[in-house]
Amino acid sequence: MAYRRTAAVQARLDGQREAVLRAAVALLAERGYGGCSMAAVADRAGIATGSMYQHFDSKADLAVTLFRTVCGREIDAVTEAAGRAADPVDGVAAVVETFAARALKSPRLAYALLAEPADRVVEAERLVFRRAFRDLIAARIDEAVASGRLPAQRAESTAAGIVGAVGEALVGPLTDGRPSEAVLPELVTFTLRALGGH
Repeated sequence: MAYRRTAAVQARLDGQREAVLRAAVALLAERGYGGCSMAAVADRAGIATGSMYQHFDSKADLAVTLFRTVCGREIDAVTEAAGRAADPVDGVAAVVETFAARALKSPRLAYALLAEPADRVVEAERLVFRRAFRDLIAARIDEAVASGRLPAQRAESTAAGIVGAVGEALVGPLTDGRPSEAVLPELVTFTLRALGGH
């Protein structure tokens, strides 16, 4: 007969997994992916390294789960910001401004998510993350075109260009330790120009 976990055991394991993810996020924000070994995360979480394998098959599995967890929060934040905007063009600006502001508040973490060399599995997740941002922006562009606020354009291409440019523009401020006060307004201005608004 196969062993079935009791509700109490499952709750304990779920709680431990959450603690491990919190520890991993903290390490990622401090040290990047290089500092997120299974042993380092286990130590930060206060568990044995072997216990990590109850939750993650490998370091790559941990890295992907960590990336999805943190990026999921970013997608939620920018989606909420876009939803609060009264106008779809303002919604696009809100996505860019919110994402950049959050990145600049946690530069080491943002650099790890955007540009730090990482395993192939993380690189693949970065593409998923970029597409989610692209699709969010493209939906607002389509709305703005339909309402006459923006000229006709292929929304997906414009949105992809904005996502790529914003990520590239942030790498410098995230790595030099001195984010410029001008970064946010410059990115918003660039975005509005890229949209071709009148």
